[in-house]
Amino acid sequence: MADTREFLVEIGTEELPPKALRSLMDAFAENLGRGLNDAGLGYKQMRPFATPRRLAARVSGLEPGQKDRDVEHRGPPVGIAFNKDGSPSKAASGFAATHGVSVADLDRIKTPKGEWLCFRGTERGAATEALLPGIVQQALDALPIPRRMRWGATDVAFVRPVHWVVMLLDDEVVPAEIYGIRAGNLTFGHRVHGPGPHPLSGADVYESALLEMGCVIADFEQRRARVLALVNDAANEHSARPVMDDALLDEVTALVEWPQPVSGAIPPEYLALPREVLVATLQDHQRYFPLQNAAGELLPAFVAVANIDSVRPAQVREGNERVVRPRLADAAFFFAEDRKQPLATRQEKLGAVLFQKKLGSLADKSGRVEILAGAVADACGADPEVVRRAAALSRCDLVTNMVGEFPELQGTVGKYYALADGEDADVAAAIEELYLPRHAGDRLPATPAGRALSIADRLDTLAGIFAIGQPPTGTRDPFALRRSALGVLRTAIECQLPLDLKPLVAKALSLLSLPDAAPDAEEAVVDYMLERLRAYYLDTTAQPGVSAEMFDAVLARHPTRPLDFHRRILAVRDFMEMKEAAALAAANKRTANILRKAKTKWPAQADPALLLEEAEKALHAALLEVTPLVEAHIAAGDYRDAMSALAALRAPVDQFFDEVMVMCDDQRLRNNRLALLDSLHRLFTDTADISRLSPG
Repeated sequence: MADTREFLVEIGTEELPPKALRSLMDAFAENLGRGLNDAGLGYKQMRPFATPRRLAARVSGLEPGQKDRDVEHRGPPVGIAFNKDGSPSKAASGFAATHGVSVADLDRIKTPKGEWLCFRGTERGAATEALLPGIVQQALDALPIPRRMRWGATDVAFVRPVHWVVMLLDDEVVPAEIYGIRAGNLTFGHRVHGPGPHPLSGADVYESALLEMGCVIADFEQRRARVLALVNDAANEHSARPVMDDALLDEVTALVEWPQPVSGAIPPEYLALPREVLVATLQDHQRYFPLQNAAGELLPAFVAVANIDSVRPAQVREGNERVVRPRLADAAFFFAEDRKQPLATRQEKLGAVLFQKKLGSLADKSGRVEILAGAVADACGADPEVVRRAAALSRCDLVTNMVGEFPELQGTVGKYYALADGEDADVAAAIEELYLPRHAGDRLPATPAGRALSIADRLDTLAGIFAIGQPPTGTRDPFALRRSALGVLRTAIECQLPLDLKPLVAKALSLLSLPDAAPDAEEAVVDYMLERLRAYYLDTTAQPGVSAEMFDAVLARHPTRPLDFHRRILAVRDFMEMKEAAALAAANKRTANILRKAKTKWPAQADPALLLEEAEKALHAALLEVTPLVEAHIAAGDYRDAMSALAALRAPVDQFFDEVMVMCDDQRLRNNRLALLDSLHRLFTDTADISRLSPG
């Protein structure tokens, strides 16, 4: 094999959506790598790049072409391949012509079904250069872009209009056309500091050329680290710390190619606004970094990150300050206007806000949640009166000016207004916690009333949408039922709440005024929620070591209390680490198969008088000893101890299967042994159906 190659692809665009830039970059590199692997082109390293105006990737150690491979293609049967006079038939001639050889050059292959003509040869591997255009196009077509744009008079579509394409294999341009643009070696830099075009002498100089000629830091992570360092340095000049999170840092990184810090100030009087309002104004609306002191108190200052190294920095600072002041003024005005009337007076307005056509208004939903939250309160250890009051007020902030301007602060605004109205602090906290968790990995409600309210609200939504026959399908989930279900499950499990989904879902359904509700809604909602646990255990690192088989083993028992489900899962996980687990799982699988295939009825319990073999007597005695222990542990919810107690059965179970013929000719003995195995099987499946677990 010849020396490996260096490949560069860059798609130059108009400004890409900043919140999606990182995911687009990662997906492009992943798709490109998959395409190379599928084509049989090995490589050593894939480096993704992304700026506001480009998606790019550099592949190092790329093989120069596919490897040649031996091929074998079966042709027609010999009986059909030749005429009676021995001359080749049309079938044989056509097959030979397809492979560019004569019939005489074909081999024959013998199989149990007869003899066939066969072509054996070597298929030459394609050159990497010839394969790259298609691989790149497929990688772009597979990007997660919800809505693609079209531009010009063509039918091509991408996330943003494409203006240039670079494709280099070492120092040679790859002949290709992407989105109607011929690939070349010309890239473009920063719009102001180094617009270009800039010729690239080779794939390996991409980063350095953009940096030196174009004032562009192409590597996303390097640019992100630069933004972080600049913001921290600017904050240190104020003896402060920036208020930031990863999402904001990623978004700002996606907005700049040549980051430059800009320190600014806000009028101190705006610090009287709730912290969340001030932070939302600066972060979400302006992509600024608010500053706080060592005590966590906000300061009248911020740091912005510009995409230009201005010769008039004071003017840039003034511009950023001038933009943010009207937003803060609006927030202060809305806050003052909203405070002119108590939160509770807004309940009537909720009647004019539709939740769902068949499920009524937000006022209707609040009424249902108020009743349902009262039913959940006891399991959460919450005061029912606090929960009901919080439920009654929980949606009122949705019709305030402040939430109209800052929808991301729903619940938080309600908390502040409730406190200002003199409502109980627990009521105010629960109003905010109604929306928790907002997303995967988000914090859970911390107060008992907040947990009850959050759970009740989500159960009402789940029950209602299933009752009207509109459950999620495929990727469509307009009411975020997946997130709602996981929120309930996480709260129940991680907050150790003894919730039973079945009666709560039944209660939620009973509160709906739906004469034509789906008849199987209760079962459907519970099953849907339990299935969401699969992602909780298998798609996250929340509970490492849990396999799909373990999950299915517990799901087979259909426990409807999430915390109980969780304890069973952990017990099965620990059981599978025991040395006896593999043998017992195999024995239980064998037991389940015997019972399933037995075409007879057996008694509920084995008759000791019919136990003839020593091995079956030993198993019966072991079951009499272990069963009370297992049942006591299960009744107490101690599933780990219950599974551990089963380990004592390994020896008698192994001996039984080694020495006893279950399906013997004597019907009375056979049925008695089946009854013994049935008792064993029921004991093993009380916690989970371990016959679903693979031994070894």
